[in-house]
Amino acid sequence: LGQILLNLTNNAIKFTPKGSVTIRLFVDEESPSDILLHFEVCDTGIGISEVDQKRVFNAFEQADGSMTRKYGGTGLGLAISKQLAQAMGGDIGLDSQVGVGSTFWATVRLKKGTGIVLRQPTAYVDVEALIQRHWHGSRILIADDEPINCELSKMLLETVGLIVDTAEDGAMAVTMAQETAYAAIFMDMQMPKLNGLAATQEIRQLPGYGDTPIIAMTANAFAEDKVRCMAAGMNDFLTKPFSPYELFATLLRSLSRREE
Repeated sequence: LGQILLNLTNNAIKFTPKGSVTIRLFVDEESPSDILLHFEVCDTGIGISEVDQKRVFNAFEQADGSMTRKYGGTGLGLAISKQLAQAMGGDIGLDSQVGVGSTFWATVRLKKGTGIVLRQPTAYVDVEALIQRHWHGSRILIADDEPINCELSKMLLETVGLIVDTAEDGAMAVTMAQETAYAAIFMDMQMPKLNGLAATQEIRQLPGYGDTPIIAMTANAFAEDKVRCMAAGMNDFLTKPFSPYELFATLLRSLSRREE
């Protein structure tokens, strides 16, 4: 939810040279068990034409190609926001008029709490704080040919002070590992040019990479896939889609093992 609001608000500020940006919150639906929240980010900025409104939520699209040069950015923020909103049982959209401004809206469905705080059965481990304390500034490589998955993981890892590079295929990952010493590598199994298994085997042959944590990322959770990953030289396994906690916990486990 924070990422959605951050993306929408940053865009509103970027494209509003003068005037205002307003954030509103409404309740669209409510039941005994959940609630559908409706957020609006309204600006008095440059606006978006009706034709361009149909494509701004596509990955790497901006309302006008010249905007990339003038305002910067990849055009991924809105595509990521759409994916997050839909994953939370909601949706995203906009109303805009050129020269008047834009209103971007997003809905999310949240479960209601009971009002009762239960004691945790086991001790909670703040994995994000531990990574930030012990590995702040470490360089991580993410190899994934799906740009939204790659960008989301990169954003999360950067929040704990890690320096993150990305590779769009296995061959690029091998080349980048030759040039840079990474503390850990997240490796998608299915990639063009060189898949994650083959890329891992090549990286393991590089100087200094004999025990570097390489974590598999795949949509396949079958036992045979895990066996193939471990046989190729990977250390751990993340099944897509994974939660932020799973991402951090797996990385912490892998980094900790290396220091044992």
